[in-house]
Amino acid sequence: MIKILMADDHAIVRAGLKQILADVPDMKVCGEACSGDEVLKLIRTDTWDVLLLDIAMPGKNVLELIKLAKQQNPNQPILILSMYPEDQYAIRMLKSGADGYLTKESAPDQLVAAIRKVAKGGKYISATMAEKLVEELSPEPKLMLHTTLSDREYMVLVALAKGKRLTDIANEMSLSVKTISTFRTRLMAKMEMHSTAEIVYYALKNDLLD
Repeated sequence: MIKILMADDHAIVRAGLKQILADVPDMKVCGEACSGDEVLKLIRTDTWDVLLLDIAMPGKNVLELIKLAKQQNPNQPILILSMYPEDQYAIRMLKSGADGYLTKESAPDQLVAAIRKVAKGGKYISATMAEKLVEELSPEPKLMLHTTLSDREYMVLVALAKGKRLTDIANEMSLSVKTISTFRTRLMAKMEMHSTAEIVYYALKNDLLD
């Protein structure tokens, strides 16, 4: 039996996922969390065969969760289930230590296959993303400006390109407005940009938005 800890801040999403997995004989959702902080408590008090994590929850950032979970158990399988397209975050999540990335639009059988694969120690991404990952990790990759950003700087870049205010981004990432402003300053310096309009243009040109 694959023991799953499922984390998503939307109860209706958790209910839907539980319903899908309820019909799978070798899997069971044994724990639920609606924030990053709850996930931390649960992984410190129990062991899990697979962590099924939403990419955006209140509390601890998913990147920090991955890092902390791997520090506690280097072999802990982590599958990211996200509303964001693969080409936005999959490679970054895998590089940060996640074992798989799946969008919430994926079919139920893909979810089951992904859980089984990471539970056995494998990695799960789509065939399309596998090709992109090879390109990213090639000896001489084509370096795009946004690939020089840190994970949080990249998240701020995408949010700004979507027209979100600093206060909204701060709330979503559970950080202060001052910190988000600092990330904005850093990413604009790295990418040699001087306005939000340039950020929007770059994101659209390079297909970084939904």
